[in-house]
Amino acid sequence: MRTRDLARLERFYVDVLGLALLRRDDTRVGVWLDAGGAIVMLERADSNEPKPPRRSKELVAFAVDDKERWRARLGLAGIPIEDETAHTLYFRDPDGRRVAVSTYG
Repeated sequence: MRTRDLARLERFYVDVLGLALLRRDDTRVGVWLDAGGAIVMLERADSNEPKPPRRSKELVAFAVDDKERWRARLGLAGIPIEDETAHTLYFRDPDGRRVAVSTYG
């Protein structure tokens, strides 16, 4: 995921979602985060790159064990839930990308 504010996006995925920092790459100005064995790469965007499409329904989803615990965690972080199903909470990261946590599966 490319961003103009790498520190802000890293804080969101590490502090709010709890992903672990695996690697910081200063040559590409990016970080790698561990998402349960999958790698989430965050990189600094060039100034001429477009931002993520506003209100896009594309998303990245993370498997979780307890939807209600995540509802509370997001609430404490001031992250509004924009939609939900029986298993999934949908919200936005600081750049406006749609993110989900889901117990489905």
